[in-house]
Amino acid sequence: MLRCCLALFPLILAGAEIVSFPSGELTLHGVLYKPAGSGPFPAVLFNHGSGKDYTKEFEALGPVYNKHGWIFFAPYRRGQGLSASAGPYIVDEMNAALAAGGRGVRSKVMVERLETTQLSDQLAALAWLKKNAYVQPYRVAVAGNSFGGIQAVLGAEHGSYCAAIDSAGAAQNWTTSPEVRELMIRSVSNTKMPIFFFQAENDWDLGPSRDLAQAAKAARKPYQIKIYPPFGTSKEEGHSFGYYGSSTWAEDVFQFLNWHCPR
Repeated sequence: MLRCCLALFPLILAGAEIVSFPSGELTLHGVLYKPAGSGPFPAVLFNHGSGKDYTKEFEALGPVYNKHGWIFFAPYRRGQGLSASAGPYIVDEMNAALAAGGRGVRSKVMVERLETTQLSDQLAALAWLKKNAYVQPYRVAVAGNSFGGIQAVLGAEHGSYCAAIDSAGAAQNWTTSPEVRELMIRSVSNTKMPIFFFQAENDWDLGPSRDLAQAAKAARKPYQIKIYPPFGTSKEEGHSFGYYGSSTWAEDVFQFLNWHCPR
């Protein structure tokens, strides 16, 4: 099955290792970029968004993390990318819910999947990552963009990470899904670790970063928030800032990670 998937994603082999890990009875796959040397190294588990393939995005991010001495591990959750055959695609499930019952049903299905099967896949990937001898298990952070930003916030509540980076989590669903707002605010209020919220000014909606930072402040949780200048010329390009804008955010992100995930 993996041989089939690799044929569909040939570019992902450039500078990366394809790995497999269990999630319950499923076998999922991910992309691993390691710095030069034998390690052990700190690592970030990066959660992708709701698209089908993130080859280009991972090729942009992997070397950035490696340059700063961090492993970059991007697991594909069931139904997407290298794990496409492992289960239904979450967007297909959301679209079916929309057709059957409207936006309210779509929102409920989205949140149910995000906090069950999708979160389970993330935590399974974390367990696998920490077992590797080249990883410093006490210096593993979580990050993600868009749907992956939601997963990063959920991981901050439920996973054993040292810090979390949420770029643009729920920026396309913040005003249309009260369920996702409630889920993320609850997770931020319950988190055990610091979270850095950031977005480009021309993202779809800046409400997530601002509201979640306020929730962290109210709960007396450590956090940082930064809204950067516009990235690109459209909201869609602004939403991809977490993938392609590292020349702008890298100094802040790695300062945050190295401070909260000390040696």
